[in-house]
Amino acid sequence: MTCLYLCLSVIHVFAQTKEHGRTGEFNILDFGATRDTMMVHTKAINEAIESCYRQGGGRVVIPPGKFKTGTIFLKDNVELHLDNGACLYASEDYADFPIQPRAVYRSLKDTGGWSALIYAVGARNIAVTGKGVIDGRGKGRKGRVGGVPGDADGRPRNILFISCKGVRISGISMRNSALWNQHYLDCEDVIVEHIHVFNHCNGNNDGIDIDGCRRFILSDSVIDSDDDGIVLKSTGLAPCEDVVINNCIVSSFANAIKCGTESTGGYKNIVISNCIVKPSCNKGDRIIKSTPSGITAISLEVVDGGIMDGVSIDNIVIEGTECPLYVRLANRGRKYIDEAPVPPIGKMRNIQISNVTAYDTGNFCSSITGIPGGEIENIYLSNVRFLNKGGLVAGNCRTANDMQGKRHDTAGNVFRNQYWSSHREVKEDEKGYPQPTVWGNLPSYGLFIRNVRSIAVDNATFQSEKPDPRIPVIAVNVGNLSLDRIQVNDISSAGVLLDNVRTADVDRRLRKSGK
Repeated sequence: MTCLYLCLSVIHVFAQTKEHGRTGEFNILDFGATRDTMMVHTKAINEAIESCYRQGGGRVVIPPGKFKTGTIFLKDNVELHLDNGACLYASEDYADFPIQPRAVYRSLKDTGGWSALIYAVGARNIAVTGKGVIDGRGKGRKGRVGGVPGDADGRPRNILFISCKGVRISGISMRNSALWNQHYLDCEDVIVEHIHVFNHCNGNNDGIDIDGCRRFILSDSVIDSDDDGIVLKSTGLAPCEDVVINNCIVSSFANAIKCGTESTGGYKNIVISNCIVKPSCNKGDRIIKSTPSGITAISLEVVDGGIMDGVSIDNIVIEGTECPLYVRLANRGRKYIDEAPVPPIGKMRNIQISNVTAYDTGNFCSSITGIPGGEIENIYLSNVRFLNKGGLVAGNCRTANDMQGKRHDTAGNVFRNQYWSSHREVKEDEKGYPQPTVWGNLPSYGLFIRNVRSIAVDNATFQSEKPDPRIPVIAVNVGNLSLDRIQVNDISSAGVLLDNVRTADVDRRLRKSGK
């Protein structure tokens, strides 16, 4: 209730000021903007925002038409409203997007400075609303800051808000960002609702990045992205905390709904519900080296320190993707800034995943894995149905040499028709990139569990469309395991492989110990 109350107060601020006539409308045409698409209207738009801000706030209106612009600086108590038929689109000249200095709040991604179409730092009560379009025109844009990772190389985001409080994004469509589409960093009391994102024109084309934010609601939106779709990150010391994601349709060639990879500040009290994951509407070429149907539907990752505590995922339908569920605690240990200490192994605990249906998925196999010295605690799966494609040929197995020198943050290296014959061949890879492309097809087809302190799976179906020679469930180095009401392909021959499971309560029809 506290989260909902605080976020709804954002809407109340704007509604109240309009109701009592304390704000006006500031049309950019009154500040020198025209519908001449040869002109750049950055100055006019920013002057309208400045005038609105100095008069106590209000609404800056982008009327119907196409308006080319560079960086727009949003200020306190200003609502940027895009009328139906309005399109803000990015100038092709990088001079119109000056690199912004690092903010007080430090983050892994500020290495090359910041760049964005709509930008704010430390602003209060701001909004971007309407039925218009924001177009980043990012196709073919190259980075302009050398020596830094791809997602910090100076390409502009469509929206970037840092350390802002009281934010509302409602109704707009966003497309063609040169980098991440929208990035909310260290923000509080944020509502993003009824948006439509199509982001397939450049590398690192995430749909939305919720990064170290508190009290954040994302709802009733459609997101289709080349890279990760809905992403929770913690690229600095602030946690992602009290976050609700509800009623969204997500498509991604990479990871549809994801916490990670960065985890420095951790994640606490995350609720994800009533969402659909489905293949992308983009029929053109993929920018990143991924999979046609996506790599994962749901990914929960802690690999750079931090604590994930209190996650509820409920009522999800998944069509396609190679892997329905990927839960990973590892020890990449990347520092968020050079002068920071190396983070210790993080923690993952108190995770509940329920009422998930996945069909037409690939053969990577869902997995829940920690590492020695870093075990996942208290994870519970209930009412899940995973139906993979199957069709692998018995004995067509991979070898340990297959993983040597491979890049695992993309899917191009995957041995699609082969699988690992034994869990002992599946290396820990605790320093590697956290993604199921590290392993490809695991020796199980339903669920692979390793280095987990306590896990319960109740009322689950793991089945294949075509015959699959692998074991349904493998559990390795597990403290307390409960498997109840489990359905698999062939109950007469299949089972659960248990290796170093200290306490096990397993459906008798499935139990099959082995090494």
